[in-house]
Amino acid sequence: MHRFDYSFLENGMLPAGLLNITSDIYTLRAVSWSRKDRFADVFSGLVAIAKVQSVKSSNAIEGIVTTDDRINEIVNGNSEPLNHSEQEIAGYRDALAVVHTSYADMDLRQADIIRLHAIMMNIAGYSYAGKYKETDNDIIEEDQYGRRRVRFHPTSALDTPDEMEQMILAYQEARDNPNINQLLLVPCAVLDFLCIHPFRDGNGRISRLLSLLLLYRNGFDVGKYISFEEQINLRKGNYYDALKQSSNGWHENQSDYSAFIMEFLTTLYMCYKELDKRFAVIGSKRVTKQARVEATVLNSLTPISKADIGKILPDVSATTIEAVLGQLVREGQIRKVGTGRSTRYVKL
Repeated sequence: MHRFDYSFLENGMLPAGLLNITSDIYTLRAVSWSRKDRFADVFSGLVAIAKVQSVKSSNAIEGIVTTDDRINEIVNGNSEPLNHSEQEIAGYRDALAVVHTSYADMDLRQADIIRLHAIMMNIAGYSYAGKYKETDNDIIEEDQYGRRRVRFHPTSALDTPDEMEQMILAYQEARDNPNINQLLLVPCAVLDFLCIHPFRDGNGRISRLLSLLLLYRNGFDVGKYISFEEQINLRKGNYYDALKQSSNGWHENQSDYSAFIMEFLTTLYMCYKELDKRFAVIGSKRVTKQARVEATVLNSLTPISKADIGKILPDVSATTIEAVLGQLVREGQIRKVGTGRSTRYVKL
C-alpha cells in the first residue's frame, strides 16, 4: 500500500527549475491581481470564454466531443444535451460551475470529491455516479500501431476508500505546514488521486476539477479567466509523459513527483502568460479592445495573422480586429504581407 507523505516538500532539495517557475508564477499572479480592479470589464468577459474552453477541452482530452456551436449552446444553457456525449459535456459544465461558485466552502474532502463526481455523471444517468469503484480498474495505453498494454495498476477497489482517506489526511497535514509551498503540494495530491483512480469512470475530469478547486483555494484563480484544461489539452503529450514518469514506482513508495509538479506548474504558468497577453496596453487608465489589438500587432516580433490575434484576444470580435488592422495599414504603421489565409501583418 502506498504511504502518503508530503514532508519531502519542506526539505529544500527540490530541483532549481521548480523553484524558478514557482517564483515566476507568483510574480505573474501579483500582476494579474493589480489589474483586476482597473480592468474589471476585461476580466468579466474572459470568464465566459474560459468556461466554454474548459468544458470543451476537459471532455476532448477524454475523447468526448461535439461541435463548437453545440458546446456554446450547452455551456450557456441555451439547449438541452441531444446525445450521450453532450450529456457528459453538460455534466462537466455543472460540476465546473460548482467549483467556480463554491470553492471557498469546499476542500480536498471525500464528501466534496464524491459530490463533484455525482454532479458530473448524473445527467448521463450513470448508476455509479458519486460512488467509488466496486471493481478494480487498469489504466490502458495504446501505441501508434493500436497495440494496448496496461500502463498502470491503480489502487484496488477494496483499498480505495482507505487510500483516499490517507491521501486527504496527508494533504491536510501538509497544507497546515507553513514550511511547505502550497503551489508544490497541489500537484502532488492530484497525482496521488490519479494513481488511486477511485472512480469507475471520470477520474481525469475530476482531477482537473480538483486542480482548479485547490488552486482557487490557494489564491491562484487564473483558471477562471484562462482555461487551465485547454492548456493541459494543448500540452497533452507532455502531461501524460510527466504522469507516467512520476507514477513509476508509486505503489512501492519510490516515485518521484518532480516531473508531474513541473508539468503542472508549467501549465499554470502558461495560463498566467496567456492572461498577461490580454493586457498588451497597460499605460492608459482604460484598456479598450481596439487598443489591445493595436498593441498586440505593434508588439509582435514576427508577422502576425488575424487568427493569431484572435487566439491572443478571444474576447475581441473578428470585426474589431479587421477594423483595427485596416486603420493601422492606412496610417502606415503596419503593412500586409501575403494573401488569403497566409496574410500576415508586420510593423513598419
